[in-house]
Amino acid sequence: MIIRKESSLRTLFGRPDRKIDHNAPELRFMESVCKGDVDTALSLFCEEKLFGGKPVVDVPYGRFEGLSEIKDFARGWLAMFDAVHAEIDPVIQTRAAGRSVTESIVNFEVDGAINQVSMFIVGDLRTQNLLDEVRVYFHFTHCPGLTPYRKPLFVSAHKEVGDPDLLTGAVKEYYAALHHVPHVDVDRIMKSMGDPCPFGGYEPDGSAAHIACTRQELREKYEHMATYIPRWVGMRYETIIDDGVNCIIEWVHVVSDAGRKEASRVAISGISAYERGEDGLLCGIRICDYAGYEKDIDWSKTPVSKEEAFKINAVSVFPDSVGCKKL
Repeated sequence: MIIRKESSLRTLFGRPDRKIDHNAPELRFMESVCKGDVDTALSLFCEEKLFGGKPVVDVPYGRFEGLSEIKDFARGWLAMFDAVHAEIDPVIQTRAAGRSVTESIVNFEVDGAINQVSMFIVGDLRTQNLLDEVRVYFHFTHCPGLTPYRKPLFVSAHKEVGDPDLLTGAVKEYYAALHHVPHVDVDRIMKSMGDPCPFGGYEPDGSAAHIACTRQELREKYEHMATYIPRWVGMRYETIIDDGVNCIIEWVHVVSDAGRKEASRVAISGISAYERGEDGLLCGIRICDYAGYEKDIDWSKTPVSKEEAFKINAVSVFPDSVGCKKL
């Protein structure tokens, strides 16, 4: 069958030596949903989370709490992509800190062709084989009618950029340089990366704009970021899932007055993966978010009003005391 839209995730990062545990519950859940096996999908959750509250599935188009809503999610999954069938192709898997993440390509059959959608599937583990929560990330352009706003999935304890000291090795060095005051330290970022260090895998439909493979392409990408980080926006880590090779960070934006006024920046949730090579330097960067699409948001389709959204994680400026260390 012809592939109409092809994901770059396997091309950039697929390797035969990667180990995939097909019994990982977040992978079993998504496999079941793609097959329409609702009973198996529901069997991976209990009526309540281990320490209170209902189990959750959160995807870019909605939040589903409790078994009855998760059942609705599973039954409606294919229709959201105008698909009649889907199969999941796991590419990279990371398990640490009570969570398991499978980075996958979901092959949706649409009008006799295959649309490939790269997805992060994050599972909060109740046990080794059961889930309390699943969070799915993919680019909004893959889902018909979806607007580019992802309300922050976590309530930040305080409005500060993440502290690089929570991270280790090349990932720590990368973040210290990314949020360096007064702007991104591009040279320092480049020194944290090996060669090659592809950047991509989750780019928008019909676009290779987020893919960078050569040193020059990477430098140009971060020189562009230096024009607005940290003056416009910072990142607060909400989960860190690090197995020593892959470090996956779920994060939410913190946005300054300048970011809101000059670029309509608004706090959104996103996810990033940083892979270390044998030399300890970064050998791959995979990011999924909607940054840069804020002016395209249709506020009639969002779970909160525009006014409420712009109040989330809003700060006036990013002074030295707000997470951005002079290093």
